[in-house]
Amino acid sequence: MQEAHELTPEQHADAPRTTLRQRHVRMIALGGIVGASLFVGSGAVIHTVGPAAILSYAIGGLLVILVMRMLGEMATAQPTLGSFMEYARTALGGWAGYTIGWLYWYFWVGVVAFEGVAGAKLLLLWIPGVPQWVFSLVLLMLLTATNLVSTRSFGETEFWLASVKVATIVVFLLTGTLFALGLWPDGEMTVGNVARDGFASQGVAAILHGVVLVIFAYVGTEIVTIAAAESDDPVRSVTKATASTVWRVIIFYVGSVTLLVMITPWDQVPTQTSPYAAAFGKMGIPAATTVINVVVLTAVLSVLNSGLYTASRMLFALQRNNWAPRWVADRSRKGVPWKAILACTSVGYVAVAMSYVAPDTIFDFIINSAGAVGLFVYAIIAGSQLRMRSRLERESPELLRLRMWGYPYLSWITLAAILVVVSSMLLVPDARSQLYLSVVSLAAILATYLLVRRLGSGQRA
Repeated sequence: MQEAHELTPEQHADAPRTTLRQRHVRMIALGGIVGASLFVGSGAVIHTVGPAAILSYAIGGLLVILVMRMLGEMATAQPTLGSFMEYARTALGGWAGYTIGWLYWYFWVGVVAFEGVAGAKLLLLWIPGVPQWVFSLVLLMLLTATNLVSTRSFGETEFWLASVKVATIVVFLLTGTLFALGLWPDGEMTVGNVARDGFASQGVAAILHGVVLVIFAYVGTEIVTIAAAESDDPVRSVTKATASTVWRVIIFYVGSVTLLVMITPWDQVPTQTSPYAAAFGKMGIPAATTVINVVVLTAVLSVLNSGLYTASRMLFALQRNNWAPRWVADRSRKGVPWKAILACTSVGYVAVAMSYVAPDTIFDFIINSAGAVGLFVYAIIAGSQLRMRSRLERESPELLRLRMWGYPYLSWITLAAILVVVSSMLLVPDARSQLYLSVVSLAAILATYLLVRRLGSGQRA
């Protein structure tokens, strides 16, 4: 097995500069778990599963909590550029590092394109008549600029965008609790809506279906371990972020979804618009829909910002292993890998163009083929932790500053649960095609690894 390592002086010289402050990393950790999929997509999940959607979010959240704990153990033991890509390389071999790195890059450039289109649709609500592609282009250029200026600029932008999302959830939790308990002016207790037609009214199988739907809302939580590499104290940043994942998942997702099904009967929760806007509307809050649409746009911009950052840093890390073109490692005077950022943005432009030129073919393939990628990444992280923990306990137990709970049993259970969720996608018609296309993407990346290795420009000793 190749030995894992912290950054050498030479690698520090090649790495982006550490310009993210602790408050940036904290807010990236807080906001990274709250996306537009919560503000809008939760309605479709509730409508499919019923009140038991609470359990779907709890089960999916538990899976993410366990993965983050495993990732936190590795990141605090040996901080390194590339985060889980580097752990996969050292623990499982070059094929795993190459695969997880390119899969994760592919996932995020697809997300960038999707959010660019989603943001443009929101802007059309307020400024009709402008071609949608113009708005998509403007949003991509705007967030590309914030990433190009400096890493500090990215962090500051993400801090304020994430602050809006977090503040909205906090306000909803406070006002929603008062409303559900009948403590709101002229209100009555609505807690009983949870069991009005039976808690699991759609059946137990629907709960598992819900897990498949919600698991993708959680992807992005792990971004903090990548951002931590550019902070002034990586170990402290990762330790705090992974430790706080538990309450972030419980409060932000499970807590707010619980309030949604308490405030609005589950079969009346809107699926095409935000259920949060509907809930605020029931409370009599003026312009609730407009306010939530602004928050959703903020969430879209936040994901765009984070997506460009994450994709560019993963591309930068891939180049360190000679798995990406050498030119993507070029940096600006402020240490920003500007060519990597422009490369990711360019792919985003092409994907957005495909949403107009070939929306039902190429664009659909780009979006749907990334459907199960997050689960593939989580599976490789779990496998990496199992191998890396075993080696660390033998050779350097003092490096285990943050330990995975119940090792090795809980690690194996987590890996098995991920595989169960992946397999269950075969039972969900909408998710089945995503799984098939994701497997095609996985096979293509593995094939390119074999080609790169054969050409002698791949795996590092």
